[in-house]
Amino acid sequence: MLEATVLQQNALLGLLPREELERLLPSFEKVTLTLGQSLSESGQQMSHVYFPIDAIVSLLCVMEDGASTEIAVVGHEGVVGVSLFMGGETTPSRAIVQSAGTAYRLKGNLLKNEFYRAGPMQRLLLRYTQALLTQMAQTAVCNRHHSVDKQLCRWLLLSLDRLPGDKLVMTQELIANMLGVRREGVTESAGKLQRAGLISYNRGHITVTNRPGLEARVCECYAVVKREYDRLLKHQEVV
Repeated sequence: MLEATVLQQNALLGLLPREELERLLPSFEKVTLTLGQSLSESGQQMSHVYFPIDAIVSLLCVMEDGASTEIAVVGHEGVVGVSLFMGGETTPSRAIVQSAGTAYRLKGNLLKNEFYRAGPMQRLLLRYTQALLTQMAQTAVCNRHHSVDKQLCRWLLLSLDRLPGDKLVMTQELIANMLGVRREGVTESAGKLQRAGLISYNRGHITVTNRPGLEARVCECYAVVKREYDRLLKHQEVV
C-alpha cells in the first residue's frame, strides 16, 4: 500500500493538498519505465497518465520518413498524458522513455473525473499545461535560431532539472534524434563541452561536472522555460 508522502516524489503531485493525495492514493500504481518504452503513439488514446519520479519522457514529433524531433521533455516535475484531460483525447506526438526509471500511473478515466471535479487537481494540471506549452514553443524557437552547441546545453539542463542526480544515460545518436540534428553535430558539440570541463562523456554516460559553466553557455531559451515553470508551479501548493 502506497503512502501519500511517496506520491510527493513527483513534484507536481507534491503541490496537491495532503487530503487530496490521501483520497487519490488507492488509485495510483507504481510502475517501471524502460528505456525506449512507448507511453503513447500518434493518434492513439492513452489508457493511463504517468507521473515520473526518476525517469525522463520525451514528447516527439515524428515525420513520415521516420525522422523525429523532441518538442518537450517531462520528468518528476510533470505528467505525461495532457491530451486526456484537455479534451482532445489523442495527440500527433509520441511519448518515449528517454531515461529509464519509475513513475506513478493513474487510469486515464480517473484523471478525467478528477479534472472535471474542478478542484485542486484541475487547477494544478492547467498550470502545468501552460508551463509545458511554454517549453514546446521555446524549443521550436531554439531549434530554429540557435546553434547545436546551445541546443545541447539547453537539452542537458532541462533534462537534469527533471532528474534527482547529475548523470544522464544517453547515446549521442539518441540525442541527435531528440534535437533533430546530425549525430556528427552532437559529437562535435559534446566534445567542446567536455574539453571546456563542463561535462564528462563516456560510452553513453553523461555527467555534468560544471553546471554554472553550462548555464553560462546556454541560450536564453532555458531560462525562459525555467522561469515560467517556477512562476506557475514551484513551491506553490494548489488549493
